Amino acid sequence: MASVTSATVAIPSFTGLKSPISKPSAVVRIPTVAVTSPKLTVKSSLKDFGVAAVAAAASIALAGNAMAIDVLLGSGDGALAFVPNGFTIAKGEKIVFKNNAGFPHNVVFDEDEIPSGVDATKISMDEQDLLNGPGETYEVALTDPGTYSFYCAPHQGAGMVGKVTVN
Repeated sequence: MASVTSATVAIPSFTGLKSPISKPSAVVRIPTVAVTSPKLTVKSSLKDFGVAAVAAAASIALAGNAMAIDVLLGSGDGALAFVPNGFTIAKGEKIVFKNNAGFPHNVVFDEDEIPSGVDATKISMDEQDLLNGPGETYEVALTDPGTYSFYCAPHQGAGMVGKVTVN
């Protein structure tokens, strides 16, 4: 750390160009005080740490919720369709099927069009179970990579089918 203890400054004297006699320059001494930089310290309490931990946990929870895809059952114009009807997700990502229009609906995975070794009954709604009201949901997380075909049992004949690819 540098400090200045004193300084000498020479100030010339100008009285104008008409003066035949020049005066000597004045010397002024300016006393100075050594200045030290304040030390930066970080103090934290357990309360502050707790607040930071809660904020981090909330961020993780929000990020976890972001790892889901919403699929509407019935389009906004009333068509019998999954919206979107084809999409890709990461393994373990949650799919939320949400009743929107044209219900009742359900979600059944086609046992002939899912990866081998996956039990369609464990990831599907029962064909007799129906989502009857607006906003009702069915959630599933697919953990085995591959392509899965699904349909709505009451509206499969009307073309209400979809496909998801799990990476």
